[in-house]
Amino acid sequence: MTTDTRPEETTEESFRDRIATVDAKGKRNWVFAQKPKGRYYSIRSWVSLGFFILFFTLPFLEMNDRPLFLFNVPEAKFIIFGKIFWPQDFFIFGLTMVTFIIFIVLFTAAFGRLFCGWVCPQTVFMEMLFRKVEYLIEGDAAKQKLLKHSSWTAEKVRKKLVKHIAFFLLSFVIANFFLAYVIGKDELEKIITEPVSQHFVGFMSILIFSAIFYGVYAFFREQVCTVVCPYGRLQSVLLDRNSMIVAYDHKRGEPRGKYRKDQPADQSLGDCIDCHQCVKVCPTGIDIRNGTQMECVGCTACIDACDKMMDAVGRPRGLVRYASENGIANGDKLHYTTRMKLYTGLLLVLTGLLTILLLTRKDVGGTIVRAGGLLYQERGTDSISNLYTIKLTNKTMKDIHLTLKLENAPGRILEAEGTDILIKKEDQGKGSFFIIVPKAFLHDVKTNLRVGLYEGDKKITTIKTNFMGPFNFQ
Repeated sequence: MTTDTRPEETTEESFRDRIATVDAKGKRNWVFAQKPKGRYYSIRSWVSLGFFILFFTLPFLEMNDRPLFLFNVPEAKFIIFGKIFWPQDFFIFGLTMVTFIIFIVLFTAAFGRLFCGWVCPQTVFMEMLFRKVEYLIEGDAAKQKLLKHSSWTAEKVRKKLVKHIAFFLLSFVIANFFLAYVIGKDELEKIITEPVSQHFVGFMSILIFSAIFYGVYAFFREQVCTVVCPYGRLQSVLLDRNSMIVAYDHKRGEPRGKYRKDQPADQSLGDCIDCHQCVKVCPTGIDIRNGTQMECVGCTACIDACDKMMDAVGRPRGLVRYASENGIANGDKLHYTTRMKLYTGLLLVLTGLLTILLLTRKDVGGTIVRAGGLLYQERGTDSISNLYTIKLTNKTMKDIHLTLKLENAPGRILEAEGTDILIKKEDQGKGSFFIIVPKAFLHDVKTNLRVGLYEGDKKITTIKTNFMGPFNFQ
């Protein structure tokens, strides 16, 4: 959403023709963001500390003898809060994704890009880790800019080398922990401690992810938010004039004018002293005074910078603040709109349905399919049999021996591969068997049957299937 909130006579539309980090010739404008200071930056630092603690400890936390979170895409194995999910649970993932999308729509409609500025991993790692390391080694924005445009000296080589080594080491550490979420800490430990030849693919994966993270945080930076991430481009349909955003109060700030300490205040000017501090601290290089823009990640750096300048010139804080467009234009307070209420209702319905599915989800499940290419087989003069294949999934932490029993029909089950089916813990198994029923029981070509799965005398679950019989019944 790119609605301009400044008065018509001061509107400059050129910023809408291209993103802030690209000039008129299509070349990239490198952003030298000045280090922000202020109340919001301090709060964000504490929030980031909590994020780092979670990110670096979650792979080591377990529940039900499993990792708390594991997203093993290669093996299609996912663990969330200690519960394992397989491809057979795809419908749960589908509903979860729909619920998540509705949540994003609702959250953005109410709070704008609060997620991006406060807890998005890209923002947190870039602004609260890599950027701070850069400040420590190269200095603030002015020193970084001077260093970049200076000739290559021993001092410049040393600083650049130290910075990029530090960036790669941080990327290497992040890649290891990131991989722990995919393959688990035990497999990661093997890659680290055992010979590389035994885990060549895993070791290469770590190096590839390290290179990707290094490239993102050393060079690509804010382009991830403005070019790659689709969230910013979705703002135009997710935000409305009642959404909470980081906004410039144009009614109070315009017309702008330079502040002069030795001259009396010009009553015809607004509170904005045109100091450009809000622009200098912006990590994506925008001017928040131009209105809401795609590149804005809601990091609040401009709020802190503006508040500092207002304090310095003796004017009230809040020229740049959290507000809505209607709040700036009409003085409306943030409120819960009808659209938000509808999204909330839909979100509650989906969340309730998802909760029911998770609570009723069985630890052992499977499917029974009739053998392809076969109709039925006659067993003597009074019985009919069908051949079936059963595929089972064991989501528990123990091996299970299952026996099959026919529940809603006379007859018996003859297993083709033994008396029971073994499914190892957190694994899948399959088997073949015949269902044999009397001809007298069959009254149609297709009959619905239920097969019970038992562990000893304990019933685990019931699976439905169809039985194919003769076409003519006498």
